[in-house]
Amino acid sequence: RHLCPLSAFLSSLPGRDRSLLTEKTATKWKEKKKSREGCSMPGSSWEERLANAVTPLWRLPYQEQLQVKYESQRKILQTLASRLEELGTDMQKSGGLCCPLWPVVPSPVINGYRNKSTFSVNRGPDGNPKTVGLYVGTGRARNIVCVKANHMKNIPPKHTQVAQCYEEFIRCSPLDPCILFHEGGHWRELVVRTTSCGHTMAIVTFHPQELGQEALVTQKALLKEFFVCGPGAVCGLTSLYFQESTMTRCSHEQSPFQLLHGEPHIFEEVLGLKFRVSPDAFFQVNTGGAEVLYQVVGELSQAGGDTVLLDICCGTGTIGLSLAHQVSKIIGIEVVEKAIEDARWNAAFNGILNCEFHSGKAETMLPQLLSSWEDARPLVAVANPSRAGLHYRVVRAIRNCKSIRRLLYISCKPEGESMRNFVELCCPPDPWKKLSGEPFAPTMAIPFDMFPHTVHCELVLLLTR
Repeated sequence: RHLCPLSAFLSSLPGRDRSLLTEKTATKWKEKKKSREGCSMPGSSWEERLANAVTPLWRLPYQEQLQVKYESQRKILQTLASRLEELGTDMQKSGGLCCPLWPVVPSPVINGYRNKSTFSVNRGPDGNPKTVGLYVGTGRARNIVCVKANHMKNIPPKHTQVAQCYEEFIRCSPLDPCILFHEGGHWRELVVRTTSCGHTMAIVTFHPQELGQEALVTQKALLKEFFVCGPGAVCGLTSLYFQESTMTRCSHEQSPFQLLHGEPHIFEEVLGLKFRVSPDAFFQVNTGGAEVLYQVVGELSQAGGDTVLLDICCGTGTIGLSLAHQVSKIIGIEVVEKAIEDARWNAAFNGILNCEFHSGKAETMLPQLLSSWEDARPLVAVANPSRAGLHYRVVRAIRNCKSIRRLLYISCKPEGESMRNFVELCCPPDPWKKLSGEPFAPTMAIPFDMFPHTVHCELVLLLTR
């Protein structure tokens, strides 16, 4: 957990030339991809089809996975360079890219790295509607099949153990599963969260339909009995939650998480700090990878003792709190109220006093905060949004705040909405869009493999002006 300085860390990675896909490697990747597509055809095992859908790189040796991901990140930076050139930005391109791209930083843990898994309830390959697993197929094609995830390389055994027990429970229940809301049924998805401290949280989602309060109490008692005294006790749950939900996704504010058994929170350790995690709080799914990511973010920020660090979409405060020792002040903003409660608890528990956390939508909170910013201390921003990217008003507030000279954008899907954010942050001033501030320039890009066996990558893009 004691990581080396950034310069030494980056120099220890493979050279950029060696990380580029050679023609031979690219050909091999195409052949294996074609082979996987063949395995997805009827006749192959359901386990293979699920693995190919969720973790399409699972057949490749890990170093080749990193090469594939490097190439995809290179194309993203090429696209960004082209988009900015079209808008009139004079790009100082590095090998056709908008900025230097470092090799993909490997994950410290390659298999079973996920600390959170979401399992669905639907018809299995044998037609049983009470199957707990992951989907193969699509709703549009009407060919969805729910396949057990015991063989998935990215899911730890503890998660599949809880999923198997939940399946056993609902198969003994007289209540039907809720596959389509309008067709009735009750038992829905299961979320399992684990930590390196040995804690396990299970969250069961239940559609109440027309059940009365007495019937709901009975179902909750049966679920608790199964996991505390019955066959499910083998899971050793730290926390068991129950949520009544009539929507696809429900926040705690919309429908409270009801604690049926155990502790209200589980705990994780990152870079020597202890963090409290609530049922719906955001936490990086790869804890070991997150430690490496946060250490590099801290060095890239170049934040000193007089710096104020603005942590946008801060979740439970992991990034800001891990860097609090090197800055003057941390300001975190997060839309999930329970996550902010966790962040404040985390700060107090770890004895960190130089921080403040605000609950609310970033597009509302940030413009208000920055419009009256008169602090003379250097201001560095870190943004770690969801796949939806940053709201336009957040981008505009950052762009138009003269005090922010350094921005670290952490994206789990840089080819998606984040690309729009990159362009808006770096394009020439645009009065029509109210982007009057000096544009940022892409300075360095470092991909982190937070999701081995999948095609996804976490990209840290350093933007400066």
